[in-house]
Amino acid sequence: MTVLPPDLLGAPALRAVLDAIEAGGHRAFLVGGAVRNALLGQPVDDIDIATDALPDQVVRLAKAAGLKPVPTGINHGTITVVADKQGFEVTTFRRDVETDGRRAVVAFSTDLAEDARRRDFTMNALYAGRDGQVIDPVGGLPDLAARHLRFVGRPELRIREDYLRILRFFRFLAWYGHDAEPQAVAACAALKDGLTGIARERIGAELKKLLAAPDPGPAVALMDQTGVLRMVLPGADATALPALIAAEAHLPPAWPRRLACLKAPDVSDHLRLSRDEAKTQAALRDAVAAHWSLNEAGYRLGAALATDQALICAAHGRPLPQGWQTRIAEAARATLPITARDLMPALSGPAIGRGLHAAEAAWIAGEFAVPAPALIDTALMEGSRT
Repeated sequence: MTVLPPDLLGAPALRAVLDAIEAGGHRAFLVGGAVRNALLGQPVDDIDIATDALPDQVVRLAKAAGLKPVPTGINHGTITVVADKQGFEVTTFRRDVETDGRRAVVAFSTDLAEDARRRDFTMNALYAGRDGQVIDPVGGLPDLAARHLRFVGRPELRIREDYLRILRFFRFLAWYGHDAEPQAVAACAALKDGLTGIARERIGAELKKLLAAPDPGPAVALMDQTGVLRMVLPGADATALPALIAAEAHLPPAWPRRLACLKAPDVSDHLRLSRDEAKTQAALRDAVAAHWSLNEAGYRLGAALATDQALICAAHGRPLPQGWQTRIAEAARATLPITARDLMPALSGPAIGRGLHAAEAAWIAGEFAVPAPALIDTALMEGSRT
């Protein structure tokens, strides 16, 4: 018998939600990621609950218990129940009636096993009651113990229900898997064209989560082998990603750095990145292409982005010198000791910009030790050129 850690089930807010549902004579179970992560000894961020109570019954029972029900996904059977300022997604057991590769029409059910059969991966189809005992309708426990990623039922059917599951497959492989079901890999390769019907925002969200894994290298390599990577990110080159992950071993994972390492053109458009995310990718792309020194990258990008640029360059074959992080930090703190006012009235208009640009180049090349008078001379000379 497999049982969840007792500290998870002892949380007062969770017990309040379970009490509310069970007070109406219904069953309620923790399901999916909370069960999976608890068994793996990993942090449990969100707790989802599956129940045989219908959505309107969940609303009524929550109100009766003094909790706040929020109909966040009521058409699909989901009510978010807020207890002690913490939200729990409570979803009625379901079965798929109709799917089109992007969304599903569902019917509610009272059968836990039927609910399990519509889930994506066996390790996500684990349930636990308030006693902590794990219920495993589809053989997920052995898969989880072996870190073996397997679809529930036939992979082709699960993928055709929602083609985004192809990317979820690689994301879960990166986060939780040591190996994958060969039939699942083959199905992802065969059905990858279905991703063209998925919104780019959803693709981008999945890829960011995948690249944020401790070591996404093997999963991304498998995406490349199956043709999935070039389907969602044309022109991407994953060959340097393992070297990047090795170089950043003592730094927190960062998906923007890893995405930039793939050197895919038009990445912002393909993944519908936010404006700030797109600016970050453009800055890293330009800095890497320009082969900026540590001094220039630190001065122009700041410490965080310059660190990313240096690591990406290292992954592509440019060794990092001793004390490279200290050099970047010092460069990021450097301030050009002259301003436009120092060049007036000798220079005006665009000449001031040319002069300051030349002074900056000399300041960076001189390890930020060139005295101000020499920088002014450089700026005046270069700014005066026509």
